[in-house]
Amino acid sequence: MASSFRARIAPRVGLSTKECYPKISFHLRGKSAGTAHLQRWELRFNPILLAENGQAFIDEVVPHEYAHLLVYALFGDVSPHGPEWRMMMEEILEVSAHRTHQFSTENSRTREYRKFSYRCQCQTHQLSTIRHNRLLRGEAQYHCKKCGSPLEFIE
Repeated sequence: MASSFRARIAPRVGLSTKECYPKISFHLRGKSAGTAHLQRWELRFNPILLAENGQAFIDEVVPHEYAHLLVYALFGDVSPHGPEWRMMMEEILEVSAHRTHQFSTENSRTREYRKFSYRCQCQTHQLSTIRHNRLLRGEAQYHCKKCGSPLEFIE
């Protein structure tokens, strides 16, 4: 099946069949089903979601991530789910272009992060530990999308 897929796709996107082979690893955890690392020509997949969802994972996630690599090879650095990616998914790979998966991630979660309360002029926000630590170290400053005011920590 994979060889007929490559034979069908490679000529349509201007790549040799050998160039169509990305490096593949199964070291992804958490809510992500897959990621494409463009410059490294590498795909990473979540082994737990693959095991739990089988053929649906292969039919949806693998082409989704592969399309990112093909778009990068043909068009360079463009919007991740923009018109080039949608065209690649629907016209070339002949798969529906969905940005996210609908698989349960209950068993593949890594850990729950504590939330920290921040306030702006119009509401209270819950920030993750990662964002909270970035604020404490002075590496980032976050603003409310509604009112534009900076977020302030509520102790």
